[in-house]
Amino acid sequence: MRQIVFLNGKFVPQEKAKVSVSTPGFLYGWGLFETMRCRNKKIVYFREHLKRLYHCAGLLGIKCPYPSDRLKEIVYRAAGKSGFRDSQVRITLSKAESGTDILITAKKYLQFPPLKYRKGFRGCVSSFIQDAPSLLANLKTTNYLLYRLALKEAQNKGFDEGIILNHKGHIAEGSRSNLFFVNEGRLFTPSLECGCLDGITRRAAIDFAKKYGIKVYEGNFTIPDLYSCQEAFLTNSLMGIMPLSSLDEKTIGNDKCKKITRFLIKRYNYLLR
Repeated sequence: MRQIVFLNGKFVPQEKAKVSVSTPGFLYGWGLFETMRCRNKKIVYFREHLKRLYHCAGLLGIKCPYPSDRLKEIVYRAAGKSGFRDSQVRITLSKAESGTDILITAKKYLQFPPLKYRKGFRGCVSSFIQDAPSLLANLKTTNYLLYRLALKEAQNKGFDEGIILNHKGHIAEGSRSNLFFVNEGRLFTPSLECGCLDGITRRAAIDFAKKYGIKVYEGNFTIPDLYSCQEAFLTNSLMGIMPLSSLDEKTIGNDKCKKITRFLIKRYNYLLR
């Protein structure tokens, strides 16, 4: 697939994009990234993504080479060069031998088919554990092996998503998503203290729910809470809001019990339009 690449100050062909093998970013996964959706030539929640990028970079001792206005300009240029009205854009900052390597890529956005949003993801409990007290647990770093292994494990078993628990046995998040579930008209999601990413779409779902009078509870939850809930869904910036239809082959609720999930999907899709 054609991909636009901006690396350290200039646009280059993908095959010519190179960094030194001695960089701490390459050797130790010392970096962070933001993956965003560009729809109708507008980055969804761009301000929130950039705010998180700069905040996390500061915590990791990484300095972005550009101020936010200049970075916005480059990102939109990359999205425009891709030639797609609907694209996915990624910003990666990584520690270099001197300073910071910055990589921006843009390529066509590949959406899950509508049938997937109707049927939902099939999930399983992952064998991989999140270290909730770690600073890295809440950051979107390039040290991403835990999540890739959890996703690969789930997919090898025939599932779409792995649900990761923390060191106390509480639900943290999905391998590529934040998790929500519904009981008696109330919305529940793991708190940030559980070790989940402070996801942009997670915040959006919470804001939508509160705006329309749905009570939201952030806290410590276990797998039995998820087994017994009436509906559940997952969020991230690329797929938006995706129903979670089952966990370990156990059906979550039924097709008539997805009222809140469908409402939030509708509000989110309205925002995109």
